[in-house]
Amino acid sequence: MFSNAIIKTFVPTVNPAEAKIFYGDVLGFKLLGEDNYALEFDANGTLLRVIIVPELTPQAFTVLGWNVPGIETTIRALNNKGVFFEKYDFDFMLQDELGVWVSPNGSKVAWFKDPDGNILSLTQS
Repeated sequence: MFSNAIIKTFVPTVNPAEAKIFYGDVLGFKLLGEDNYALEFDANGTLLRVIIVPELTPQAFTVLGWNVPGIETTIRALNNKGVFFEKYDFDFMLQDELGVWVSPNGSKVAWFKDPDGNILSLTQS
């Protein structure tokens, strides 16, 4: 039914001005439009709608992620823009100095947060 439909993803914000800078300037997505309800970005062909909400308790899990060809290079580029990666204190999930965890299947994964505390991730398969 939806195999030919274009997917749209949603992320909440309580501070649209900061979200606009983060998703637009820091992550590099093109702003398509904004109103009193949301900011909408082109995230490489996926519509990313950053919805404005009156209050927000971020989830404890990843809400949005990207597959990247070189995770370490991407992390360093984001570090240069003031974005730093989470380091979790789990015995089963050892991370390197950049915050990269190698999953059992060999994929490299790292997590960071947007200005609202939403957990985002990078994966290199």
